Amino acid sequence: MIQKLQDAQWRKSSYSADQGECVEVASNVPRLRAVRDSKSRTTPALVVTPEEWAAFVIGIKSGDV
Repeated sequence: MIQKLQDAQWRKSSYSADQGECVEVASNVPRLRAVRDSKSRTTPALVVTPEEWAAFVIGIKSGDV
């Protein structure tokens, strides 16, 4: 899995401010979604399936999370 994340293209939300309190998401890795702290890019990323990520995003948008 580490090798897969080496090629990850990380992006921040367009809602993020430049205050350094953001998460970054990589969605270009096949069958994985990775999330990391933008302030600590060398710490391990949280890795989930695309389905888990989609459920999380739906929960955020609906106010459930």
